[in-house]
Amino acid sequence: MPESVGGIPIHPLVVHAVVVLIPLSALGVMVLALVPRWARQYGTLVAVAAFVAVGAIPVATHSGETLKAALPQRPEIDHHAAIGHDMLFLGPPLFVAAVAMWWVGRCDARGRPLGRGLQVTVRVLSFLAAAAALGWVLRVGHSGAETVWKGVGTPPVG
Repeated sequence: MPESVGGIPIHPLVVHAVVVLIPLSALGVMVLALVPRWARQYGTLVAVAAFVAVGAIPVATHSGETLKAALPQRPEIDHHAAIGHDMLFLGPPLFVAAVAMWWVGRCDARGRPLGRGLQVTVRVLSFLAAAAALGWVLRVGHSGAETVWKGVGTPPVG
């Protein structure tokens, strides 16, 4: 994998796919869990977005480790890297949740809806997986943004 593109480290380029697509996918799953009839129309779109988002996570973490090795050691960077790695474990359940919402919609469209108990269970678990991924990516993104931008643009004191 290249370390940079046009002199720009690849991490800030790739990480934007994660920072945009994980929240969109998570919100999509949450909406489909709350409004199951929309799963017939939008389930495929949400599942594809989640697939791309989850695929970008290991690229973002690997490129982040490469960038981290090139920078001076700072506790903020170490913290960001540590919590960023957790996305490797929270992303796949989001994808599973998106596929589950697609599946629920597909079963409904074929006239073979799932039993009420199974449908509620799938929707609740999908909503929770999406909420966890959304909350964590916001935490990681905020940590990365603070690491890069804290103090930038603030006037010097004194």
